[in-house]
Amino acid sequence: MKNEVKVLSEKCDKQTSHSNKLNLANLSKYICFALVGFSSIASAVQQTTTDLNEQDKRNEARAHAKELGSNLKTRLQEAIKRGGLEAGVEECKLVAEPIAHSLSKEGWTVGRTALRVRNPNNKPDDWETAQLIKFAEQLSENVTGPLEATHVDGKTGEFRYMKAITTGQVCTACHGEQVAPSVLSAIKKAYPEDEATGFKPGSLRGAFTLRYSPTDAE
Repeated sequence: MKNEVKVLSEKCDKQTSHSNKLNLANLSKYICFALVGFSSIASAVQQTTTDLNEQDKRNEARAHAKELGSNLKTRLQEAIKRGGLEAGVEECKLVAEPIAHSLSKEGWTVGRTALRVRNPNNKPDDWETAQLIKFAEQLSENVTGPLEATHVDGKTGEFRYMKAITTGQVCTACHGEQVAPSVLSAIKKAYPEDEATGFKPGSLRGAFTLRYSPTDAE
């Protein structure tokens, strides 16, 4: 009888031990699944936050680009009304950079660039050149809608934005294929290294280019 009780006790101990092992194994699985789930949720939240931050910066960049374009247009129109296209060339020389600098604050650098520039200070870097070439190709393919490009540096958090500027009919008076001699003379006087003539309506004139640096915003 004692032997039977002992055997039964040993069986119970083994079953209990086995059950405990199964419970621990299942618990470990549940913990792993939970950790994976939490990790996925955290990653999703982080990605959503990143996407929202990038969208915010894109909207800010659009606003700065619009303001730069609007301010320049207003000053040029006033100058041309006052003294013709020649006065417009001189006005652009005087105010374009100061207006861009006035908008370059709170971490932002605001400006314009092109594959063929009028002001040599506006020459593009490698990333800008690549986007300008892409914009030109898109325009040649009649791609509709605003042409934009963005880039985020994952290490520094720097955000970059570009928006294409197409050559309007009015732009050809100073940037077109048949610029009046007096206007050409004013251009050469203000911009001796000018490359920005010979454009056709609808072609790529250049782009607004903006950069946001978190370190500069501090």
